[in-house]
Order: sequence, then C-alpha cells, then structure tokens
Amino acid sequence: MGENIDVVVVGGGYAGIMAANRLTQRDDVTVTVINPRSVFVPRLRLHQLVGGTHDAVVEYPDVLAEGVRLVVDNVTGIDAAGRGVTLAEGGRIGYDYLVYAVGSGSAGPRVPGAAEFAYPIATLEAARRLRSVLYDTPMSAAVTVVGGGPTGIETAAELAEQGRSVTLICGGGLGPYLHPRARRTARKYLTKLGVGLLEGPDTAVAAVTADAVELRDGRTLASRVTIWTAGFGVPELAARSGLRTDAAGRLLTDETLTSVDDERIVAAGDASAPSDLPFRMSAYAAGCLGAHAADTVLHRIAGERPTPIDLSFPAMCISFGRRTGIFQLGRKDDTALPLYFTGFAGRTLKEFSCAASVDHLVTEAAKPGSHHWPKDGKHRPALLAQRGDATAPVA
Repeated sequence: MGENIDVVVVGGGYAGIMAANRLTQRDDVTVTVINPRSVFVPRLRLHQLVGGTHDAVVEYPDVLAEGVRLVVDNVTGIDAAGRGVTLAEGGRIGYDYLVYAVGSGSAGPRVPGAAEFAYPIATLEAARRLRSVLYDTPMSAAVTVVGGGPTGIETAAELAEQGRSVTLICGGGLGPYLHPRARRTARKYLTKLGVGLLEGPDTAVAAVTADAVELRDGRTLASRVTIWTAGFGVPELAARSGLRTDAAGRLLTDETLTSVDDERIVAAGDASAPSDLPFRMSAYAAGCLGAHAADTVLHRIAGERPTPIDLSFPAMCISFGRRTGIFQLGRKDDTALPLYFTGFAGRTLKEFSCAASVDHLVTEAAKPGSHHWPKDGKHRPALLAQRGDATAPVA
C-alpha cells in the first residue's frame, strides 16, 4: 500500500456520510462517497415531503466534510479481490478499504396489485411522485396507508391533519415498539385527526386495485390513493458481488462491522447485519454504525485491533402531524419503558431528534471523531450469548 489510503463509501445516507466525515481524521486518507443522488436525503422527513411541510433534502456541502469527494452514480458491482467498484455510467474506482452503506428501501410488495397500484414512500423519488399524485387528488378522496410502523403512522397523521380522508391499515398491531400505554395514546391522536384505524391479522391487505383495497377478511375499502409503507428491502449489491448476506440481503459482518468475507470491507446502517443480528432500522442507529465503521477502518489502518460495536437505544419518537408527537423512552436493550412524552413535548422532542440527525453529521464534518453515543457493553453480548455466538472480532 502506498502512502495515500483510498477509502470508498458506497451510499450517502446517514451512515455513509457519518463514516466519510469521521475518516477525515487522518491526512493520509482520501475519501470518496458514491451516491445516486446529488443531495442528502434526511429520510425522517419523507412523510413531510408527501404532506408538503418539508422538502426533505439537504445540500451535500452542508453535511459533508471538506475534501471528501462526491461521485453521483450507482455502484453496480464490488470486486473484492481486485479492490474496486464498477459504476453504472462506466468506469471503475479502486479502494484500499470500502464502507458499505447502501441503506434500505421498501421491499417489493408481494400482494397482488400492490406493485402496480400502491405508492411507496421510502425514497426521495417515490415521495415526490406520491406528493404529485396527491396534489392532483381531491381532498375528499379516500386515501389508504398500509403499514402500522412509524412511517405509516406519520404519513397517515400528516395527511389527515390537512383534512384528507385517511384509513391506516396495520395488518397487525399499531406501533409495535411503543409501550401499551403509549400505543393507546397513539390511537387517541389518530382518532382525533380523523384517521380510520384497522388493526389485527384479519385486516392484512390481500389485494390492491386502482380504486380499492381488499382485506384478508373479505372487506373491500374504496381507495383513490393507496400508500405502501410496509416491508423492508435493501439493494442486492452485496449478494450480486458474491459477498455473503443475511436472508434480507444485508451484508453479513462480525461485531466490528467487518465483512465475514473480506476485512477490507466494512458495513454500516440498514444494509449491515453484524453477527446476523442487525440493529433496529433508525437514523440514530445508522449514524452510530457509520461512526463505528469508520473507527474500524481507522483501527486497521493503524495496525490496531478493531473493537466490537457497542450501541444502546435511548428512545424512539413518532410525530402525529405538526402539533403533537410521542417520544418513547427505552431501555438500553431497545425495549420500551412505561415512560414517554406526549403532546407538544413529544412533538418538540421528535423535531429535535430529526434536526439532530443532520446536526450530528455537520458537527462530525467540522470535528471528525467527535460523535459519541450511549454504550452499554452488556445487552449485545448477552443476545449473542443466547445464540451461542462468539463475540470476538475478526483479527
């Protein structure tokens, strides 16, 4: 290896940008971020984009450290043996280390008609398309949101607050992470906004048509616009490149976030599966994992042994339009406490969290190595021990 060390970061989301900024601690490291868009997308704001209360974009110069090179393109393949990536628009970029941070999106719906007639929201382009469709749809038209997780709840609430006729289909329980008492509060908020709420396995969507949603229990609901927020999917880049993945396609790594196939490849964010036990999808986790991935690379460059990831989850928050929210406090093992903030306080804390997810990137760009996060050192090893897994990092 020469004096200069080239690190390529595939993906310019929360994890990728945090990793790229943190890697600039060393003057002998050249960092290149490859991303399909020329703007950073704070995904926590996509439901607001749909509702017209936020544009959900930030210019990269505002969050990316000076000196980091941005290449706007798609990576079509990773050549681990040759240490290089191929680009969709042609060409190849070599690397000494690679940070795999391609993020996640919606899984391809397997429900008949969903791919054709339902609108996803997981990407900037999808959210903009849906916003345009809603703009041309009468306010009185029936809108159905499928998915009872945070994205589904927030999208339904955002649109209902504007006066739209919205039905939220959970296909199970509402807000599975929330404490039961917080879940009851969530139901009250949605009901107050006029959201029709359908819960339970019999309410799962069986089919989608151009103007209706069919449920498992045989009911048919009129739906002028059906919004699909259920499911999880990641790009197939790792599997297509011959790297081992979990069942969902996330890159398999050890506890240092190093690929089980190649110590020169480190993963972070939604597309990483350390010890086949991935962390809960969130902007908070993505930023922390991005920072740890960078630390793993920096340890290897310095000839040091990387450390295992240590990450605890302090909270989860959900907005119910622009006026109220729930800020759910959690234990370090990511289970909900019977303690949460609601109303204006919940909304304020939610807004603070959304802003902080971007502010952390800005701070890391100015002061690389400054990002810190709550650590526990107990719950992660305990989870692995329950499965009989070894927690020692790859040397």
